[in-house]
Amino acid sequence: MDDMLKAIETSTRLTSSYTAVDEISRTVLAAIAQVDRSEFVPERSLNRAFENHPLRIGHGQTISQPFIVALMTHLIDSQPGDRILEIGTGSGYQAAIAAELVTHVYSIEIVPELARSAERRLKSLGYTNVSIRTGDGWYGWPEEAPFDGILVTAVASSVPLQLLSQLANGGKLVMPLGDADGDQELAVVTRDSAGELSTRNVLPVRFVPMTGEGILTLRE
Repeated sequence: MDDMLKAIETSTRLTSSYTAVDEISRTVLAAIAQVDRSEFVPERSLNRAFENHPLRIGHGQTISQPFIVALMTHLIDSQPGDRILEIGTGSGYQAAIAAELVTHVYSIEIVPELARSAERRLKSLGYTNVSIRTGDGWYGWPEEAPFDGILVTAVASSVPLQLLSQLANGGKLVMPLGDADGDQELAVVTRDSAGELSTRNVLPVRFVPMTGEGILTLRE
């Protein structure tokens, strides 16, 4: 774990000219230190659990690189009373990190097997402030909106309008934008107190593509 945290700090310094982030907040690093990443990786990858690399978790999905998890969590700038929406539960690792920082995390996973295993895992680890739904994240979770922050862990060519409509004033949405097989940029979309939106590209990244009916409609 200590080596992983040092690797996150090193990656943060090396990418600061892109991200304008000189250091990850102490609260985010404390949350990462609190969550045992080995609980969220397949048994075959346990010896690599604390490496600063993404790892395959099956069904064509990955658990993100710890630095990227840290950066996205830092960029969303969550506060203790916040409610966060996550699109792409995967193994549940990002949800666990966020759950250390906010009041409640709502997470949507399109692969039923991953949603079920993540829900069991998070419950077994004592996370009572995470709700998981199997479904198409393109449409968000309108019954629980608005959200103070939205994290999307799969790439699309544009931000789903349904997600933007569920972002509270003063909130931030962090997601990769671009081509699933080409250039991608981690982007931060901020809705100010008046409801106006602004977007900032942060860092070239590589994420798995969003799937589901919503993304297919966009491509038609």
